[in-house]
Amino acid sequence: MSALSAVAVVGAGAAGLHTAEALRRAGYDGRLTLIGAEAEPPYDRPPLSKHLLGGQWTPERLTLRAPQALDDLDLDLRLGVRAERLDRRERTVQLSDGGRVRCEAVVLATGVRPRRLPGAEQPTAGAHVLRTLADALTLRAELHAGVRLLVVGGGLLGAEAAATAVELGAEVTWLVSTAAPLAGVLGAETAALLTGLHREHGVRIRQGTATELVRHRGRAAGVRLTDGTELAADVVLMAIGSVPDTAWLADSGVRLGDGVVCDVHCAAGPGVWAAGDAAAWPDPRTGRLRRLEQRTNATEQAQCVARNLLAGPDGARQAYEPVPYLWTDQYGLRIQAFGSPGDADRFEPVDGSLAERRYAAACVRDGHVHGAVGIASARALRQLRAQVAVHAPWHGAPA
Repeated sequence: MSALSAVAVVGAGAAGLHTAEALRRAGYDGRLTLIGAEAEPPYDRPPLSKHLLGGQWTPERLTLRAPQALDDLDLDLRLGVRAERLDRRERTVQLSDGGRVRCEAVVLATGVRPRRLPGAEQPTAGAHVLRTLADALTLRAELHAGVRLLVVGGGLLGAEAAATAVELGAEVTWLVSTAAPLAGVLGAETAALLTGLHREHGVRIRQGTATELVRHRGRAAGVRLTDGTELAADVVLMAIGSVPDTAWLADSGVRLGDGVVCDVHCAAGPGVWAAGDAAAWPDPRTGRLRRLEQRTNATEQAQCVARNLLAGPDGARQAYEPVPYLWTDQYGLRIQAFGSPGDADRFEPVDGSLAERRYAAACVRDGHVHGAVGIASARALRQLRAQVAVHAPWHGAPA
């Protein structure tokens, strides 16, 4: 067991909480500080754009652990305070409230922050992002029958918010930059099915690129496109991606790129580790750095970090080799995917069909399984996971 006596985890989201729990489960009994910029106890983010935004869930239901479970972790819990500087030589984390946390090891799990359109850098009425509980509640208060909502961004977050809002009676326009939104994430066939569902439910899909937020009398009034035209709206949701929340590490000596750059063990330097949305590590297959903004990754990477951290500098460390997994709930359907369906050149159903809106399919490229995607066919989809993990040659459906 590691002889460490003080560990700090910066970021109290899923990755940070799971790191703390994994350390305790592995027997670490030293001081464990969990630092979170938000005042709320750790909560789950995926439901923000679905169940919470739609009003089916209350904020309390998002909480990841009951108060007693948090107490049992014996944490030095610092909520509502941001980390502002990491001093690796002094082994301290400087906090926004003036406090300092001393630690022998630090885990960086600060996640990401949403991008904003030019003109929306400062808070503007009617202009929203969707990352935090406060963001979701503020947007929810503006969604009602007849309100004109413009969702900017063709990713999963924008798709989920559009689906939720139109079911609340909002008049939704979804502005996407490509003719096939979500194809890069779910593959062309599943993306086309989902786009069709949006249109069936009344979402207007518009292709174009927003260049700036348009304001009128201090309130968001739409966006301006690259061709100079304007799309009018009462409410604008900017779902245009995110960037790793790593600016506070600028003078720390920690290597930064598209996130905190780690090795295959998720180590970013002596005594420094990273987990979750902000961690970038080399793909064992390609050697290129990759970063995953996926809920399952937050859990799995946290467990890997805790294990390797406690192994010590001379212990046996485990390489982090996840099989990416994501899901999205839209219009009563749960769509799940392993690997990289968007990389495929062939879609091979192994159960059900697109017409049934119930299927599992292998996503094949150059004769190898790069991904798998499915709707309401979880068992068949899980059987494809092992093939995705090794990019197995495609010889047909698993027996």
